[in-house]
Amino acid sequence: MKRRMNLPNKLTIIRIVLTIFIIFFLLFPFEQIGVHMPEYIIKFNAPVKIGLEYIISGIIFIVAAFTDFLDGYIARKYKLITNLGKMLDAIADKVLVNSVLICFAANNIISPFITVIIIFRDTIVDAIKMQAAAKGKVIAAITTGKIKTAAMMVAITLLFFSNLPFEFWGIKVADVILYFAVIMSLISMTEYILKNKNVFE
Repeated sequence: MKRRMNLPNKLTIIRIVLTIFIIFFLLFPFEQIGVHMPEYIIKFNAPVKIGLEYIISGIIFIVAAFTDFLDGYIARKYKLITNLGKMLDAIADKVLVNSVLICFAANNIISPFITVIIIFRDTIVDAIKMQAAAKGKVIAAITTGKIKTAAMMVAITLLFFSNLPFEFWGIKVADVILYFAVIMSLISMTEYILKNKNVFE
């Protein structure tokens, strides 16, 4: 008899599915099929322009990011933590964040180098974790990695919404947090390498 997938794992799968919708709204060529996605200009201290596709994608991203918090909370509270859940959660997080970064780079929202750095970091860290797992060792998440993830989620959310409300005053908060996340990515990668270099011996 097959075991039913528990609620946290279902939420993780939902996060992956939501990522597909985000990619669709960010990259689909609506204009080529005659569908106009309007842009809105919000006037306060200075006018800020934001496209409908970014509003929709941003809302979906917030929901997806919330499922990341929710699945972990439920798993811990009701003792539903499984190896499958840990694996799916890590995959879903990377699929969500890296997919958005690729879309942002393709749409000239961020520099492609940022996307490359983040994906490179994730590849290195995943390689270390996989090698450790092959030897029966579990590598726990580290603080710098958690800070990187939190900062990246905040930066991406702000970028979806044109850095509002800070853009009204010309304060590039989204960029600052994004670069901070990149720095934390490199720091956490270095920390993973130094602490676990023995797994390749």
